[in-house]
Amino acid sequence: MAKKGWYIGTPNGVVVCVNSYDREAERMGGCFFHGYQEEAVEFSSVDTLLRGLEHFYDEINFPHPATTLRTFGEGETLYHRRQEREKMQSDEELLRKHGDLGTFIVRVQHRQNSSWQGRITWMEEDKTVYFRSIWEMIKLVESALDSVGAESENTEATWGDE
Repeated sequence: MAKKGWYIGTPNGVVVCVNSYDREAERMGGCFFHGYQEEAVEFSSVDTLLRGLEHFYDEINFPHPATTLRTFGEGETLYHRRQEREKMQSDEELLRKHGDLGTFIVRVQHRQNSSWQGRITWMEEDKTVYFRSIWEMIKLVESALDSVGAESENTEATWGDE
């Protein structure tokens, strides 16, 4: 396998490792890794995954959100300057992380229209797809997980080659 989509390539690139998935209960569990800490960030649902990723993007202020919460009190600010952080894991170390059911490299390029736009790589299949919203990214992950252990024509339609 050529592994053409296996790269981080951006300060906010993360590797999402999915270890459990229950379609009926709408539960997904696992962890994600980024280069600024060695420990995994655990998640027990799609909601906690998205909140964890959003918190990480806010911490490093990249990509900068197009919309932010406003405050009207004196001295109050929700905008934080980008904190320069030291890399604790190389891209190569991040790419060695794998989930039990699926592993995805997420590279959010923009945070516009109160959503995310970017690309996601399904490492097990070495397929990369651009997404236009958080919802679309989650649907891509779910379609990949649905196809694990079963042949799915729908997966080919969503995860077709670039």
